[in-house]
Amino acid sequence: MDPVEALDRIAFLLERSLAPTYLRAFRTAARVLAELPAEEVAERATAGTLESLKGVGPKTAQVVREALAGKVPGYLQKLEGEAEGPLTQGGERLRALLRGDCHLHSDWSDGGSPIEEMGRTAARLGHEWAVLTDHSPRLTVARGLTAERLREQLQVVAELNGTWAPFRLLTGIECDILDDGSLDQEPELLEQLDVVVVSVHSKLRMDARSMTRRMVAAVRNPHSDILGHCTGRLLTGRGRPESEFDADEVFAACAESGTALEINSRPERLDPPRRLLRRAVEAGVLFSVDTDAHAPGQLDWQIHGCARAEECGVPPERVVTTWSMDELLAWTRERRTPSGVAGA
Repeated sequence: MDPVEALDRIAFLLERSLAPTYLRAFRTAARVLAELPAEEVAERATAGTLESLKGVGPKTAQVVREALAGKVPGYLQKLEGEAEGPLTQGGERLRALLRGDCHLHSDWSDGGSPIEEMGRTAARLGHEWAVLTDHSPRLTVARGLTAERLREQLQVVAELNGTWAPFRLLTGIECDILDDGSLDQEPELLEQLDVVVVSVHSKLRMDARSMTRRMVAAVRNPHSDILGHCTGRLLTGRGRPESEFDADEVFAACAESGTALEINSRPERLDPPRRLLRRAVEAGVLFSVDTDAHAPGQLDWQIHGCARAEECGVPPERVVTTWSMDELLAWTRERRTPSGVAGA
C-alpha cells in the first residue's frame, strides 16, 4: 500500500480513539514524505536513510518500509483490528442522514492539523459541507483568532473551496460568550461568517442567575447560530462539573431566537446530558450534532451524538446537520427553516 496513506490511516485511527499526542508523529511523517518523489522515498527505505529526514522516526520509518514491501504495516493492522467494532451502540439511522458538521478546529487555533487536512477528511467521510470554527481572540490558551487572523483565514478557505467542489468548507467561529453575554469578535466580521457557534469557556462556576442571563443574552444575539457544549462539563480525567443555569429559560430563548443547541459528540463532553437534552426536545429547539473535532480522526465521532439524540427523541428534521448546505445557509442568514420543520 502507499506509505503516506498508511501513515495517514494510522493517525486517523489514533485520533479517533483519543490517543495521546504522540500520534502527531504519524501526521508529520506523512506530510514530510508526501512532498518527496515516490522514487526517493523508496530509495531511502532501501538505503536505511528515512530516519535522517526531519519528522520521520524509527516507528514511522518501519511503517513505510513494510508498506513499500507490499505488506499491511503491522501497527496499522493492529489498530484496524481494534477499530472493528462500533464506537457506540445506536445512532446509525440519524448518522446516515447527516450532511455536515458545524464545529471543527484547525491548527490556526488549538487543533492539530491544517485546514486542508480537516476539510479533505470531512469530505472523505461523506460530508457535503463542514464548518471551520476556530476559537475567538479571548481564548489565548487556544490561540484564538484575532479579527486580522480571521480575515486571513477567510481568504485561505475561499482558495481551498475553489478546488473542492462539490464539497464546501463553510466559514465560521467558536466565539466566546463574554461575562455579560456579548460575543468575543467584531460584529461586522461575525456578519460575514456562514455559521457562528457561541460557547462559554470562562467563569464556568458563575452563579446560576448570572450564568442564565449571560447565556440568554448570547443566544438572542442576532449573530449567534448554535449554542456550543452548554454545560461545559468534562467526564474524563479530573473532570469538571456542569455549569449551573436555568435550562428551561435558556432553551426557551433558543427556541424563540432560532438558535440551535449543540449535541457535542466529544467522548469527554457528551454535552448536554440526557436529562437536559430531553427538556430541549420539549422546548422545541433546533439541534446541531457536531464533533468539536481538533484532529481529522475525531471527525468520525458524530455517531456518539447521534446515539444520544435518538435515545432522547430528537426529531431528525430539527437537526441542522441533516440539512443541505443551501438549507443551512438560509437558516443562518435569514432564519428560514426547511418545510416540515416544526415551527417553520
